Amino acid sequence: MMGILSPAVEYVVRDQQRMTGARRYFAWQAEVCLRHLGRRVVEIGCGLGNFTGHLLDRERVIAIDLEPECVGLLRRRYADYTNLTAHAMDALDPAFLDIERERPDSVACLNVLEHISDDRLLLERMGRILPPGGRVVLLVPAFAALYGSIDHNLGHYRRYTKRSLAATARAAGLRPRLLRFMNFLGFFGWWANARLFRRTEQSDSQIAAFDRFVVPVERRLESWIEPPVGQSILAVLERP
Repeated sequence: MMGILSPAVEYVVRDQQRMTGARRYFAWQAEVCLRHLGRRVVEIGCGLGNFTGHLLDRERVIAIDLEPECVGLLRRRYADYTNLTAHAMDALDPAFLDIERERPDSVACLNVLEHISDDRLLLERMGRILPPGGRVVLLVPAFAALYGSIDHNLGHYRRYTKRSLAATARAAGLRPRLLRFMNFLGFFGWWANARLFRRTEQSDSQIAAFDRFVVPVERRLESWIEPPVGQSILAVLERP
């Protein structure tokens, strides 16, 4: 399968397949995100479905991704779930607005917004398919100082601050309800990869060690107190 993908898509798919083994990390992501999502969820940028699997107890899940290859892999992975529909679609296309007919109450967009050149427009589109009070749940990379070759190779346009993300959300007509740093120790690991080791992609051994030894500790500590910095920002936005 990998041989028929474009080089850019192949890099992202390879990274997602590598991250599939980070079970504890994705369970942690799910824990902090699911509590803010409703029963009828649109997932933008589903990729291979690493987060989608945590949504399948919901009433309705609509997963979309720009890459047909990824959507095909996701459909095969979750073929037994009748509450899931997956589309190869660009959320910036007018056809995306038709999803409003599915009556979604929330949108999940994890580690995707940084890939979009016009992130304000994408947030505006998310808000337009939701009813008043509907929520957009985001996970985005934090701090421009962490930007390095891994970000570039993954197709990231930017990393965010709380202020820049809140400003973009308001410009798109969404009200920030929660902005919270996540993954304190990952901040330093990503900085080391970007600035010290000059890595071009994440390593399997780093991911395995992080998932086994770091995530259980961070997950517990950050459930009690927000760290002062983090590798990522969790955001919950609301349509007024």
